Amino acid sequence: MEKSILIFNKYKMMFLIGTVNTLKISILSTIIGLLIGLIVGGIRTIPKQKGLKGVIQKFVNLILSIYIQIFRGTPMIVQAMLLYYGLAQFYSIQIDKMLAAYIVVSVNTGAYMSEVVRGGIISIDKGQFEAAQAGGMSHLQLMLYVIAPQTMRNILPATGNEFVINIKDTSVLNVISVGELFFAAKTVAGLSFDTFSTYFIILVIYLVLTSVITQILKFIEMRLEGPKSYELKMGNQIQV
Repeated sequence: MEKSILIFNKYKMMFLIGTVNTLKISILSTIIGLLIGLIVGGIRTIPKQKGLKGVIQKFVNLILSIYIQIFRGTPMIVQAMLLYYGLAQFYSIQIDKMLAAYIVVSVNTGAYMSEVVRGGIISIDKGQFEAAQAGGMSHLQLMLYVIAPQTMRNILPATGNEFVINIKDTSVLNVISVGELFFAAKTVAGLSFDTFSTYFIILVIYLVLTSVITQILKFIEMRLEGPKSYELKMGNQIQV
């Protein structure tokens, strides 16, 4: 423990920069991934079309299914290597490391969130779809004003869970030398020659990050659920 404290005090700026980069990648990529998931999940729940529209719909759904299968069925570490080093090898394109990190985590998150969103949309009572359509609303209006708000509330726990997962999974980005928390620990371990103490420090940092964020998300969920009992005031009487 004393060694860990000494190492942390000596290299705290490196740990701080790594933690900040981990949070930046996790937060932004989760937001982008959620947007991708909403778009993909929304498209995949469009009612079956006929004629040419039906053919186009099947083709689009096929492409989206392939996208989801690829990014859910392969490790993020492999995706990062292919994007960063593969493009440089075959197309002579060298993209920024942080940009590569944002792309990989965002697209990966989008693949998972699209299925979560699709499940959230399907779980909504079909009567609401029928009522909105009977009222003359288009599918886009239905999704924006009726389905999306309810879906967002339903998928909040899964979105929070994906955010926590992203905080931990950013560690795989060290393979392309992104300066996140795990990469900082590798560097410090090489400088201090103390592997155990160094990795114990980031274990604690990861635990603190995920625990604090989990509690914040639980608080938000409770606020969205509203009070468990409601009071209706009528004159001098209160009915519960």
